[in-house]
Amino acid sequence: MNKDVIKGLGIIGLGAVIWFFPLPEGLTPRGLHLLAIFVATIVGFILKPLPIGAIAFASVTFCALTGTLKPAEALSGFGTTTIWLIVSAFIFSVCFKKSGLGRRVAYTIMRAIGGSSLKLGYAVMLSDLVISPATVSNTARSGAIVFPIVRSLCSALGSEPGPTARRIGAYLMKVSYQCDGITSILFLTASSANLLVVALAAKAFGSTMTWGMWALGALVPGVVSLLILPYFIYKVYPPEIKDTPEAKQLAKEELVKMGPMSRNEKITACVFLGMLILWCTSAYNQIDAATVALLGVTVSLIFGVVDWKDVLKDENAWDTLVWMGSLIGLADYLSKLGVIPWFTQSVSSSLVGMHGMAVLIILTLVYVYAHYGFASITGHITAMFVAFASLAIAAGSPPVLTVFLLGYASTLGMSLTHYAAGMAPIYFGAGYIDQGTWWRIGFMISIVNMVIWLGLGLAWWKVLGWW
Repeated sequence: MNKDVIKGLGIIGLGAVIWFFPLPEGLTPRGLHLLAIFVATIVGFILKPLPIGAIAFASVTFCALTGTLKPAEALSGFGTTTIWLIVSAFIFSVCFKKSGLGRRVAYTIMRAIGGSSLKLGYAVMLSDLVISPATVSNTARSGAIVFPIVRSLCSALGSEPGPTARRIGAYLMKVSYQCDGITSILFLTASSANLLVVALAAKAFGSTMTWGMWALGALVPGVVSLLILPYFIYKVYPPEIKDTPEAKQLAKEELVKMGPMSRNEKITACVFLGMLILWCTSAYNQIDAATVALLGVTVSLIFGVVDWKDVLKDENAWDTLVWMGSLIGLADYLSKLGVIPWFTQSVSSSLVGMHGMAVLIILTLVYVYAHYGFASITGHITAMFVAFASLAIAAGSPPVLTVFLLGYASTLGMSLTHYAAGMAPIYFGAGYIDQGTWWRIGFMISIVNMVIWLGLGLAWWKVLGWW
C-alpha cells in the first residue's frame, strides 16, 4: 500500500478516535469534533499525505459537511486582514524581484557588509531591529519589508529553493524569521500583540505597563537572544557558504553592470517607502496594515511594475491563502466553542497547591508550547493570557512579573511552527526549508529562548525589583 495512503488512513483514524471519545466535562460535542478535525489537520501538516493546502481544504470541507461549523464559520479565516496582508506581501516581493530593486538592495547590503554568511545573518537581524519600534505590525515589518530584501539577497548569492537552498538562502530565511520573533518583543510598539497584552492586563488586573517598562524589562534577555540566535542557527543549520571574501567586490561589479535605477525600480522604491511610512504612522493615520499592503500592490499594478499575470502565477501566495486561511478559521473557533478555555482549566486544576513561582514557570512553558495549536499570536493571547496570569497570581506569583513574563512569552511561541504568526507562512512558503526542518530547528530555538528568558530574564527582573 502506498505510504501516503497509510499516512492518510492513520490521520483519519486519529481524528476518529478523538471524534468518538467520551465527551469530557466542560466540552460541547461541537467543540470535541472541531478538536478532532484540528488535531488531524495538524498531524496531516506534519505527515503530508497530501500538500498542506489540500489538507486544509479538506478540513474546512469536512467541518461544513458534518455541521461542526457552519460554512461561513469554516471559511471565516479567509476574511481576516492577516491573510490578505500575507498574500499582498508575497505579491509585493515580486515587484522587488521583477523590477530589479531587490537585486540592487541585496548587492548594496553585500557591498556594505559582505565577508561572511554569519555577518549577513546579523545584518538581516539589525535591519529588522532598526525599524521594529515604529512598525506595530510585525507581519508587515518582516513579511513585507525584510522578506523581499532577504529573498533577493539569496538569489544574488546563487541560492534558490531546491538544490541550492542550503547554499545560504535557508540560513538567511531562518535567521530573519526567528530574529523577528525577538525584535517583536523588545518594544511595546513592535507588535500589535504586545498592545493586546497591555490592554488585557489593565482590564483584568489594573496593571500599568508603559513603553519604557516594557522595553527595560525586555532589554537584557532580548539583546542576548538577538546576539545568540544568528550564531546558533549558523552552527545547527549551517549554510554551505562560510567565508565570502569576494562578496564586496562582486557586489560592486554587479551594481556597475546594473547602472542607474530604472523607472520600475524608482516606482517600487517610492511605493515601498510610502508603505513603510504608512505602517510606521499607523497609530495616527488609522490605516490597517493589510490595507497599506493592498494599496502598495494596487499602485504597482497601475504603474505596470507587475501585471495581473504575475499575480496569478505566484503559486506560493495562493497556496498560502488556502492553508493559512483555513487554519486561522479553525483555530479561531477552537476558542469560540470553548476548547481552549477547557484546555486552560484542565491544566490549571493540576497546579493547585504549588509555589507561586513554580506555577508561573510551569504555566509559562505550557503557554509557550500551547502555541502549536494556534495560527495567531493575538488569538493565543486572547484565549489564554488572562486565565494563566490569574492562576499564577492566585498561587502567589508577583503580579508585575507575571503579566510581563507572560506578555513576553506570548510571542516566543512563534519560533515553533510554520503557521505560528502572520509572517511564518511567508518565509516557509518561499520554499527554502522543508516543514520537518522548520519544526525541528524551531523547537531547538524555543529551548534556547526559554533558557535565556527564564534564566537570565528572571535574574534581570529581580534586579528591576519585579519579584
